[in-house]
Amino acid sequence: MPRFLTEPPHRHGTAATTAVVLVNLGTPDAPDAPSLKRYLRQFLSDPRVVEIPKPIWWLILNGIILNIRPKKSAAKYASVWMPEGSPLRVHTERQAKLLAGYIGERGHHLTVTWAMRYGSPSIPDVLSRLKAGGATRILLVPMYPQYSASTTATVIDEACHWLTQIRNQPELRFIRNFHDDAGYLGALEQSVRKHWQASGQLTADARLIISFHGLPKRSLDLGDPYYCECQKTGRLLAERLKLQPEQYKVCFQSRFGKAEWLQPYTAPTLQALGKEGVRRVDIICPGFTADCLETLEEIAQEGRDDFLAAGGKEYHYIPALNENNDWLHALTSLVEQHLGGWPSKAEIDPRAQELTASLAVKHGAHS
Repeated sequence: MPRFLTEPPHRHGTAATTAVVLVNLGTPDAPDAPSLKRYLRQFLSDPRVVEIPKPIWWLILNGIILNIRPKKSAAKYASVWMPEGSPLRVHTERQAKLLAGYIGERGHHLTVTWAMRYGSPSIPDVLSRLKAGGATRILLVPMYPQYSASTTATVIDEACHWLTQIRNQPELRFIRNFHDDAGYLGALEQSVRKHWQASGQLTADARLIISFHGLPKRSLDLGDPYYCECQKTGRLLAERLKLQPEQYKVCFQSRFGKAEWLQPYTAPTLQALGKEGVRRVDIICPGFTADCLETLEEIAQEGRDDFLAAGGKEYHYIPALNENNDWLHALTSLVEQHLGGWPSKAEIDPRAQELTASLAVKHGAHS
């Protein structure tokens, strides 16, 4: 088997181009059990996602999880599926299209597209397509504000693995995190404030829950910065909103298995607040820049049921940033910052391109 992927013919004088790829976690192709089984097999087979000895985890995954979970997950996906497809796919694609417009208005000449870490379109497929189209500089933007080895690092792993198969490699850059970026925080702040304008400010018997995806506590003990970056995002957002410590709480959702995960857990917190007489909860998930199954089903639906069943009276899920205008401006600035040094604003001069090609051919190069 060839070590390297087949290269397109090299053409001297071809103008180098720059591309930006928004990368999100992934989604099944359809809300049905076969699609979920394919997606979950890829996702849960990543050793960065599940750090259990491979032989043991293989037995658990293939003997139990993939025989039970796909059907249950398919029903949940069906409850949030949009006419255009999976919410995560729809919002990510829209964000890429809008980013292309915003970044173009600032004078940049870029190709902007998107990929999924698990599922399709895959990172290798997107990178190969961009390279075939002439991209020699590619900025990957993992859409995870808070860095984690189980999210951001898997994007970098996949892209770097693709590089090992490429003979004529393009330049690659990655945005590592943006948990404390002023534009991102400003977009979150305005999202909450707009919600309060419509639903009323927090009162003494109301709370803002800032909920993030959970990870095993072991990840923190091993040096993953995710927990600390989540806490910082929560604290900075609360400061912008001028909240007192008793008015908000940072929590972690989606615990899986019996091991201890990052605490406090979101579901028990919602239940406890309802029992304590808290009348209203507003909840936001800053770790997600696009709504998905986890936000729309687990938080917006199951979270509501937990809180109301425990005695709460009013529950509001504040949507992810999605196509929020403040967020798209912030994302544009973030991308622009990480393009530093790349000539993305340079106009292509056809005369210089023709001269370069002529000189190359004169000195023995193939056109």
